[in-house]
Amino acid sequence: MREFYSVEDVAELLGLHVKTVRGYVRDGRLKAVRIGKQYRIARAEVEALTGAPAPAPAPAARAEVSAVVQVDGVDRAGADRLVTAVLAAAGARSGGSRPLWVQAVREEERGALRFVVLGPPRRVGDVLVLIEELTGGGI
Repeated sequence: MREFYSVEDVAELLGLHVKTVRGYVRDGRLKAVRIGKQYRIARAEVEALTGAPAPAPAPAARAEVSAVVQVDGVDRAGADRLVTAVLAAAGARSGGSRPLWVQAVREEERGALRFVVLGPPRRVGDVLVLIEELTGGGI
């Protein structure tokens, strides 16, 4: 659980208008620390105001995508290069984005490589485009 909240967070948690929470801060009913132009309110202060533990914020809606990609006709060296590139791309996180889960399975006897990718839709899509580009669009 978070230790500090913004005025907007407290308003949402308590079902109050933002102006009401700011008024509580100005009146001294709710202790807050001013950082720049914003207030930060400790969880303990919210609990002191309400007389109860601070309610947990509702979890944000989030979507996840899973994809399975099979690449046929790839030798061991090609598979190693492809796996390295895909895992490196999956490990590179852009600001605030959730991580990807990537599993690669090589089927020696069939000369096939299979990727299983799970994560946020845009990031999974980026990995699929990368695999397509690295295999010459033959997927």
